[in-house]
Amino acid sequence: MPLVNMKDMLNHAYQNGYAVGAFDLVSLDFLEGIMDAAERCHAPVILSLAESHFEYFDFELAMPAVVAAARRATIPVAIHLDHGESFESAVHGINRGCNGIMVDSSQQTLADNIEMTRAVVDMAHACGVPVEGELGYVPGVEGEDAERHPGEIAYTTVSEAKDYVTQTEVDFLAVSIGTVHGRMQGKPKLDFFRLQEINDTLGIPLVIHGGTGLSDEQFQQLIGCGVSKINYYTSLADKAGVQIRDNASTKPHHGYTSLAAGVRDSISIEVERCIRLWGSANRATELLALCTPWMPVEHLIIYNVDGITEHQANTMMSEGQNILSTIPGVLEVTTGRAIQHDAMYRYTWLIRFCHSAVIDSYRAHPKHVVFADTLFRPVAGERISIDYQT
Repeated sequence: MPLVNMKDMLNHAYQNGYAVGAFDLVSLDFLEGIMDAAERCHAPVILSLAESHFEYFDFELAMPAVVAAARRATIPVAIHLDHGESFESAVHGINRGCNGIMVDSSQQTLADNIEMTRAVVDMAHACGVPVEGELGYVPGVEGEDAERHPGEIAYTTVSEAKDYVTQTEVDFLAVSIGTVHGRMQGKPKLDFFRLQEINDTLGIPLVIHGGTGLSDEQFQQLIGCGVSKINYYTSLADKAGVQIRDNASTKPHHGYTSLAAGVRDSISIEVERCIRLWGSANRATELLALCTPWMPVEHLIIYNVDGITEHQANTMMSEGQNILSTIPGVLEVTTGRAIQHDAMYRYTWLIRFCHSAVIDSYRAHPKHVVFADTLFRPVAGERISIDYQT
């Protein structure tokens, strides 16, 4: 089960001088192309889903496919929510299967950025999920992502980075040192001296947003200065666009499947180029031996009720599903009723947590406490519960 803890993955990359690609996906062609390349290279990979791209796909429908691709892989995989827009986005991402979170507060004041990020960290860490923060501002210049990141660049400063990491306790930091979202215009000028100072001060994995358009030498310099995660999308979208236009020029009267032919392969070729350039190829075996597997936990309760009718029991379970499913780290809440009329226990709860850390945070969460104390425990005195992994 090669879905692994992203913090373990990036710490290994940081300590061993390479970077893991976080490739944003917007369709099954992207997902399959990314995974095919990572498998060929025997490399770790981060499947990244940016909230800024949710207009292109249904996140609720996409996540089961992403989780399935990660779980059937033979290489280490993490799933990351990129550029989340709110605290609620972070909870939603975790509850749908993301095991890395980034909420983008980089356009806010430093104080507001710290406040928002700290709240996300407290929530996510209670679910065992690492958090990426962003300090400074990476603008857009040209391309699909440019309009989502208007304004001028704001460089990350060493002093603010130190305060930010100390106060938020983020696991990774995305920095602004001259890259842009979308396509570069002209030769990119990166402030490597600034990046090295930040790395020397923080000593945690650093992240670059806006990897498209950089030279091979610049990528190597970034990695040498502590960059362990590189976000990459625009070039993949451009490669896909070229393939579709080529198909359209040679097959002008063909339908969708003919026009999309080869898109997955064109994406896969570019992902493989990046993986090999960034040094993560052939790292899968050592990482699988070192990384903590990302394993859900099943919380099972079997019980009987006293003093209420069958209808009232069903109402209580339905309300519980609605309430408990919104608690951070809860992947799924299902209820059931015994088929046999003479069963020793009549009712069940089966609640799936994303990580063993949720056992404690779920138990103490105010929503759970109120529901359990006011609606469940008063009528379910006879019960058995167990937390287990499959």
